[in-house]
Amino acid sequence: MQHFKTLSAYIDYLELPRPEHPMLSVFSAIDDGFLPCPKESSPPITNDCYSISLKKVVKGDLNYGRTKYDFTNGALIFIAPRQVLQWDSSVVFEQKGFSINFHEDFLKGTELAQQIKKYGFFSYSANEALHLSPREEKQIESIVENIEIEYHNNQDEFSKDIIISQLSTLLKYANRFYERQFLNRKELSNDLLAQFNQQLEAYFESGQLQEKGIPSIEQLADKMSVSQRYLSDTLKKETGKTTTEHLQLYLIDEAKNILLKPDKSISEVAYELGFEYPQYFSRLFKKKEGVSPSEYREKYKMN
Repeated sequence: MQHFKTLSAYIDYLELPRPEHPMLSVFSAIDDGFLPCPKESSPPITNDCYSISLKKVVKGDLNYGRTKYDFTNGALIFIAPRQVLQWDSSVVFEQKGFSINFHEDFLKGTELAQQIKKYGFFSYSANEALHLSPREEKQIESIVENIEIEYHNNQDEFSKDIIISQLSTLLKYANRFYERQFLNRKELSNDLLAQFNQQLEAYFESGQLQEKGIPSIEQLADKMSVSQRYLSDTLKKETGKTTTEHLQLYLIDEAKNILLKPDKSISEVAYELGFEYPQYFSRLFKKKEGVSPSEYREKYKMN
């Protein structure tokens, strides 16, 4: 897989105009004019740059997870360094909007270098874009206009600080708008939880639990065609529980059924559920249920 270490090499590969700064490029066509078109298609590639783009789809379908959404309003797409990128000619974007690309070293020595790692949307796949309302789109565009003005100005000792400050503001607004999107996608969140439980059930029924142990969240998210971070963030916003907690609740629920079989010891129940150490299973069960597995079994017998 081809990897691009510098911004210039990456921009050249995209067949876009060379950047005015060795670590920063800004392409904008918010009002007049059109964005330059990148190459029509590409096999999987990676690079050391962050990308923030606002695009609109005029032809073809894009999916949000497994669900199709209306992309006639702006869609903000965030890409982090070393994420695998691939595209073909089937989707046509309106050549309005903007595209900001900057090398990760552009942030070195600034507060944003650490802050940017906390924004979960950079670890989402591209089809988990942020969909903006017209009002939100205008707010983002005004910030990008400020970045573009500074980008085209003669560089001085203040230029980088001003651009970094504007980038930080843009990301804070994006974070706010993502919060709104999570809250507005209750149906999708419920669907994700249902899919999550379905994947667990399929894993259990296939016998992989005994063979491979408890599945990782990454495995389950991959089966659902979403990123691990996105799955966790969405379920946390909607249910108040992380993916790990949902996995544990599923295991405890299964444990209750198996514990009712008197011919199985607590250790056998733990091994059957994929726990390598029965003591860990017992601690987790008591933490979630308030009683130990053996106490739960006795309590049920009494009832």
